[in-house]
Amino acid sequence: MNRILSIISTSLAWALGILWLFPLLYAIWASIHPSEFVTRFELFAPLTLDNFREAWNQAPFLRYMINTVAITMLILGGQLILCTLAAYALARMEFKGRSLVFALVLMQLMVVPEILIVENYQTLAGLKLIDTYWGVALPYFASAFGIFLLRQTFKTVPEDLENAARVEGCSLLGTIWHIYVPLAKPTYLAFSLVSISYHWNNFLWPLVVTNTEKSRPLTVGMSIFGAPESGVDWAVISAGTLISVGPLLIVFILFQRQFVQSFMQAGIK
Repeated sequence: MNRILSIISTSLAWALGILWLFPLLYAIWASIHPSEFVTRFELFAPLTLDNFREAWNQAPFLRYMINTVAITMLILGGQLILCTLAAYALARMEFKGRSLVFALVLMQLMVVPEILIVENYQTLAGLKLIDTYWGVALPYFASAFGIFLLRQTFKTVPEDLENAARVEGCSLLGTIWHIYVPLAKPTYLAFSLVSISYHWNNFLWPLVVTNTEKSRPLTVGMSIFGAPESGVDWAVISAGTLISVGPLLIVFILFQRQFVQSFMQAGIK
């Protein structure tokens, strides 16, 4: 009976995996074949790379990619700094209302970011940050998920290590940097992966707050690139999609073992 259940669960896992991979497999097929074979699956259909060249020439993908990397790294840097300081304060510092502050942080996890689009846009317009990297990044600096994750990790660090660092004359920031940050490396890596994958693929807020190519990320650029008024050629659109997701796929394939280990050590289920 156990063997039958194992076979069924394995088969279902493979079926779900293939179903999840199907859009990517279709994009690969369509991008390396002429347009007439987009919906015709012939084993010996001619191969071509012209779709990639045409997609690259039709849209400024290099600029979009630079924008995406800059925005993603800006958000990640701000999140790591703010989340580290907030998590340490909530984990180790005694102050009045700490539980209330932590409860408010947890409440932020229940707020859908799209609810705040209008208010965030008005605030950034007042700061004259529309159509800039900072305009895209600022609303995401204070990550409730990152604060919660790091707080839970910091609470597992023995206080004796912090006391020893203080005896040696280490400052508060020095203690965080030399004691807490190294011991939380798996958590930092796991959170960084979640943050990068989310903001690399984020669409709605960048669509609202960017107007020109100087700050437009890949997701927004792809939506304009594949718009019906610009002509729908699924082979070229599939090639553009692979150009967009290619960097993340390559990084995941090269470091998949490290990714899995970081999530396991960080305790993310």
